[in-house]
Amino acid sequence: MKIQLNLIMERRTFLKNTCLTVGALGLTGSASTLWAQSKVENKLPRWRGFNLLDYFSPDKNDTSRGKTTDEELKWMADWGFDFVRIPMAYPRYVKFDPSKKITPEDVLNFDDKVMDDVEALVDRANKYNIHVSLDLHRAPGFCINAGFHEPYNLWEDQAAKDAFYAHWEMWAKRFASRTRDQISFDLVNEPCTREDMNDQFSKRGPIPGELYREVVVNCLERIHNYNPDRLVVADGNNGGGEVIPELFGLDVGQSCRGYFPHYISHYRAPWVFENPDDAPEVVWPGTIDGKYFDRKSLETFYRPWIEALRNGVGVHCGEFGCWQETPHEVFLAWFEDVLSVLTEHNIGWGLWEFKGTFGILNSGRKDVQYEDWHGYKLDTKLLKLLQKY
Repeated sequence: MKIQLNLIMERRTFLKNTCLTVGALGLTGSASTLWAQSKVENKLPRWRGFNLLDYFSPDKNDTSRGKTTDEELKWMADWGFDFVRIPMAYPRYVKFDPSKKITPEDVLNFDDKVMDDVEALVDRANKYNIHVSLDLHRAPGFCINAGFHEPYNLWEDQAAKDAFYAHWEMWAKRFASRTRDQISFDLVNEPCTREDMNDQFSKRGPIPGELYREVVVNCLERIHNYNPDRLVVADGNNGGGEVIPELFGLDVGQSCRGYFPHYISHYRAPWVFENPDDAPEVVWPGTIDGKYFDRKSLETFYRPWIEALRNGVGVHCGEFGCWQETPHEVFLAWFEDVLSVLTEHNIGWGLWEFKGTFGILNSGRKDVQYEDWHGYKLDTKLLKLLQKY
């Protein structure tokens, strides 16, 4: 079978200044016209690709995600993609007794064998001219998702911060000889505060901007000791969705998300809705849960990120996509608008994930006519949409 492949200010002040900038430029007309006229240069490459979940689970015995093969990396490259992000759970590459809760002492007990495996995956991706973003999805003392008992809180406890810095120092040393084109570091996935770091549904909010800056500056110091040219990226605040103006002026890119509105991207997802049956039905464009959403809603959502570009910040969308329960037609209609908005501003992206419930392979959707692809189930419509952008 053959497939056609087409190869430091407060947020309130920041948002006010965004509007003033648009006004000062003398932009008039409709919102869409303003949007089109406000394009600015993006200092980050428009990398396009996927998240690879080889080291996503904190459980070393969890093989459900599988391993990324050379064949899969070759497909990505052949299909025109040049980026992978590797979201890692730090317990995967430290030694501890999994029958007990991890301790602060365990957190620094690095497992060289697993780190060698991570390095090998990076090298295999680079072999196909694919840039790698190495990301701590679960960092010492923080993860957007519960399910593994953290011994402390990254945003409150100095011991957790010191461990976080030590982890990035270790990775910086290991990859010191790699070029800026080969690998970048994404410090921590979707940072936010939590009342209880080990309760998925506990109250959450944004990290105080100056605290986020402090943590990033300390990471930069350690990373750049080994390679001053290493590209470092910080995920948006409050779960990835909010620009961090406090980081403007630092040699740091920022990573946004493509999960707006979450009603569509995470329809019936049990880690988002405590009772999935409470998730409102989704349409695009249209009214969901009493609110109207369309492409203009996306333009409004991304406007602060475009203003970040104007402030000289490189922007990339590290994650986007839809969980398998979202009706496919709704997903594709919404997704094309997301892709077009990002592309207008030269913002690259990484689909969550390559294979699995968000992916182009083996997503398990019930309303897709898959094509057989070397033993995988390929969502051809999704692949062609990604290639279009």
